[in-house]
Amino acid sequence: MSWIWTIFAVVMLVLLHELGHFVAAKRLGMRVERFSVFFPPLLLRRKVGETEYAVGAIPAGGYVKITGMSPDECAALPPELAARAYYNQPPWKRIVVILAGPGVNILIAFLLFWIVLYSGSLDGASALQNANPGLTTIARSETVVSELVAGEPAAAVLKTGDRIVAINGKPANAAAAVTAIRATHCAGPEHDGCVATTPVSVGVKGPGGARTVEIYPRYVAKAKRMMIGVGFGLLPTQAKQFGVLGAGVAAVGEMWHITVASIGGLGEALTSAKARSHVSSIIGITTETQEAVAAGLGYALVLIGFISLVLGVLNLLPFLPLDGGHVLWALAEKVRGKRVSLAAMYRFSSVGIVLLLFLVVNGVANDIGRLTG
Repeated sequence: MSWIWTIFAVVMLVLLHELGHFVAAKRLGMRVERFSVFFPPLLLRRKVGETEYAVGAIPAGGYVKITGMSPDECAALPPELAARAYYNQPPWKRIVVILAGPGVNILIAFLLFWIVLYSGSLDGASALQNANPGLTTIARSETVVSELVAGEPAAAVLKTGDRIVAINGKPANAAAAVTAIRATHCAGPEHDGCVATTPVSVGVKGPGGARTVEIYPRYVAKAKRMMIGVGFGLLPTQAKQFGVLGAGVAAVGEMWHITVASIGGLGEALTSAKARSHVSSIIGITTETQEAVAAGLGYALVLIGFISLVLGVLNLLPFLPLDGGHVLWALAEKVRGKRVSLAAMYRFSSVGIVLLLFLVVNGVANDIGRLTG
């Protein structure tokens, strides 16, 4: 069932992006020839009015075909259609139509993050704080056993996932536990492996209920302190409560962090083989989304919002045929007072598109490698 919701979510992100272009073009009087979810060959098509609505066979995106997207096409149009052609519109109209697509994606990300924060979703708040540690979305956490070292004192009496509720009879957290362990001493001079003369009393809650165990720490010469062989982690138990405005401010902060990290990561992926090994294509993104849907609604909403935001931001890169490329040249035309030649546009864009295609191919290769082991 999670796969069905995953596919639906990815399709909706594509559909809403293209719907942004479509609605803006229609409202500004341009002629839309086709609205397609996915790329050709077309599986389904139906014409309503002057627009054909279609579904393609290649699930790698979608598109809206507006009449007159190039000067050559405009020149071949009859006068009544040429007047409504995209390239014959003022630059501001073209910019509005193009920005409407990524603008919808950015708005979706904001709304999903806002919903997660305002609703107090614990798994969603945890996902947001993990993505941006500078954003505090968790109000309360419990200390848990996250790791046990085989053969060490704690391994015999604790289990991974146990919640630490008390140390020596007092309410505890990880810092208190470490302090209590370090406060113990061996009978004589400390040497590697010597055992403490007094135990540490640890109150825990686990699948079997509450219990208290006594653990005798051992001195670890390499660490130069007493240890019990346990790693402590935090288990979020309550999300921070945000008001309407506070959730909006936090959502914007999260979006800014993700945007900066995404742009930085893109540059790093072009220069670092290690960074490129983590790049994913639509295959990996869909798999990760499916896992997020299975993990919980809040977590799924955060990941879908993240994908929507990155989709919007990457579409704003200033290379044709990305949306940012169209915006760049419309602005250039406005500043220069005359059109920029298509040859100049594509010469500028060719380097960026080649680099992006390289990352796409690399992402597909990574995902195939991960899926095949």
